[in-house]
Amino acid sequence: MGKTWKNWAGNEKAVPLSIRAVSEPQQLAEIVRQAHSRGEKVKIPGSGHSFTPAAVTNGHMVRIDGISGIIDVDRNNHLVTVGAGTTLHHLNKLLHAEGLAMANLGDIAYQTVAGAVSTSTHGTGRDLTGLAGQLEGLTLVDGTGQIHTCSRTKNTDIFEFARVGVGALGAITECTIRVVDAFSLKAQEVPMKLNDVLDNIDELVNSNDHFEFFWIPHTKWALTKRNNRTTEPLSPLPPIRGWISKTFMENYAFGAVCKVGRRFPSLIPKLATALPSSGSREYIDHSYKIFASPRLVHFYEMENAIPAEFLPQALKDIQQMIERKGYLLNFPVEVRFTAPDDVPLSTAYQRRSAYIAVHVYQGMEYESFFRDVENVLREYQPRPHWGKIHYKDADVLAPLYPKFEEFLRMRDRLDPDRTFSNRYTEKVFGK
Repeated sequence: MGKTWKNWAGNEKAVPLSIRAVSEPQQLAEIVRQAHSRGEKVKIPGSGHSFTPAAVTNGHMVRIDGISGIIDVDRNNHLVTVGAGTTLHHLNKLLHAEGLAMANLGDIAYQTVAGAVSTSTHGTGRDLTGLAGQLEGLTLVDGTGQIHTCSRTKNTDIFEFARVGVGALGAITECTIRVVDAFSLKAQEVPMKLNDVLDNIDELVNSNDHFEFFWIPHTKWALTKRNNRTTEPLSPLPPIRGWISKTFMENYAFGAVCKVGRRFPSLIPKLATALPSSGSREYIDHSYKIFASPRLVHFYEMENAIPAEFLPQALKDIQQMIERKGYLLNFPVEVRFTAPDDVPLSTAYQRRSAYIAVHVYQGMEYESFFRDVENVLREYQPRPHWGKIHYKDADVLAPLYPKFEEFLRMRDRLDPDRTFSNRYTEKVFGK
């Protein structure tokens, strides 16, 4: 029996035929060609941060960590080509050394570039898209082992769909990203009553470059985060205070609270008051240090994108469902926003979107709660994050994406024998 692989959350496992590492696209292409000739499967696990079985396979698992780092910098056009196995955490440091930055990022930076774009990973930003919307080109190894170089001007049909391909079209080996000059953000973290947030949500979103909030279940409070570009001098959190607030309170202390709640669920409503949901703070730092934070507490997550105008009522519906069914939740509910984009399987395709993310602490039962959240959101045109837990299949997903059928035809073209398929892609796209 081969070596067992599991994802970051520990809810998905695989025993592949092999786990191999490559450092060049041609090496990956050869592995795919051989697997295709034998009728075997191939998957790229990235950093394993997907909560879905997107990377699970009983075929060959190929690590592309070696296809990493900056390959080319085009300063005139603000384009940077990077190996797709580069983690966002590493990329941020490499870009900063070049005086550059990503225009927007999510709040976790463990993912590889390929994994992040392929699953429609995003941050929050009034006028900004998710990561796939920042791509200008990519290189893809298809299901027969053929290598395709594509961009907005070359092989545009492949480029259009491969930006968010959920691993079903092939394996991305390089990405060309539209970047910006390095910049600083002023972060303002302020607790507000949830009702006040929802009543003023348009103003809060439209008056900030990046706005998000975390509602603390079993309380009336939300922690709001406003991040805005600034030319003011850096004023980061002092090292000790920063470690206490970002690492100790948001990870070690929060993790301890979660462990108590897992052992004694009836205490969770009282423990909610111990979450970092009170007190205001303001600081200025490099953008990538503001966007992403350490996440040492493991959890399971579901996230759905809905048209932004539905957010207040949808969140109130979830709140009422939690109270009605008596769920005991020790994780905040996170809400973020993005601009529309032109990526066919992006969760924000052609619509301004609000994202509602719910979490359950690792080791606790989550399926009944997640299914109830999914059911509540059903009337709000929800598009699930491709890398986070959901229960939708191809029949439910197809009406949510105007170009879903075109994507399936591209899949037939690039992976006709389903070398890159697994039970997840068969569920969400069909066989």
